[in-house]
Amino acid sequence: MTQDVITRKNGRVGHISLNRPKALHALTLDMCHAMSDALTVWADDDSIEAVIIDHHEGRGFCAGGDIAFLRDSALNDGGVSGRKFFHDEYQLNHQLFTYAKPVVAFMDGITMGGGVGISQPAKFRVATENTRFAMPETGIGLFPDVGGGWYLSRIGGRLGQFLALTGARLDGAETLWTGLATHYVPSNLLEDIKARIIERPGRIAGILSEPVGTPPPARIEANALKIAKHFASDRYEDILASLEAAIADGDQWAVKERDTLGTKSPQTCKVALRQLATSLDLPTFADNMAMEYRIGSRVLVRPDFAEGVRAVIIDKTGDPKWDPATPQEVSEELLDSIFAPLPADEEWKPL
Repeated sequence: MTQDVITRKNGRVGHISLNRPKALHALTLDMCHAMSDALTVWADDDSIEAVIIDHHEGRGFCAGGDIAFLRDSALNDGGVSGRKFFHDEYQLNHQLFTYAKPVVAFMDGITMGGGVGISQPAKFRVATENTRFAMPETGIGLFPDVGGGWYLSRIGGRLGQFLALTGARLDGAETLWTGLATHYVPSNLLEDIKARIIERPGRIAGILSEPVGTPPPARIEANALKIAKHFASDRYEDILASLEAAIADGDQWAVKERDTLGTKSPQTCKVALRQLATSLDLPTFADNMAMEYRIGSRVLVRPDFAEGVRAVIIDKTGDPKWDPATPQEVSEELLDSIFAPLPADEEWKPL
């Protein structure tokens, strides 16, 4: 059992707290297993009516997955242990998505990558003034996985495509406005609200909906029309061309977003656009996770991932050498190979 996750019963509530503060509670394989094991037990425990997921101490909520571990796998074991991590993490994501009892996720702090994967499936997703929500994977040659294809493609207004490509960070008010959060609560009220949920788990919706003041304005709303216009296409080249046309007209917002995209992996930007477009046509979340596992299995061992992590996280030089280097060089054939089915005995399956 890992000490990086604290699982316990508080009255009629199962309580999961991430407890890896030095890594901003980034998920390890052991943490995924500990969470999944607890959820499995509570699913059959009639005394448990609801589940709370939060972080125990320090800044949180969860900064993602264990990127250093994944890079080591890509470089040293051909991605074998990395694929195992993806496989079991995605099982946890799906377990939460299909969980029969209400789950309340408190996204109080950084909520990125793997943190999105364990909070978005929850029926109740609580943001605060500390929330920093992002799927920044294209900056390290990865892609917005852990169900990102499902959630981002369904926001509307092409906001999901914008978030997937740029890795833009949303604050708590913005996550509420986009629907990525269901409620907004000032962080100084969280302990009281958790205590009340533990006392009356049948009244979660009412407890969270009681007046707690008005959240600040959602800044992204001011740019929503520009996002819908310039990120309208599923062709990456079209998005870049649309931004360039706006830049020619003197749009400084377009300059900022064009320059942001210039730092991202062309391969994984194209992967993300196809991922979101494909996900919209999939009937179930399990189908989405099977698709994302196929992508993850291939992207993990492609050159951009190890190189992106080196440049952004390890050396912090910010100068990744992407391969392919330009969007035009990322062929449809390459994308087809990344999305192709795996051998039957290697495909992802739910728990």
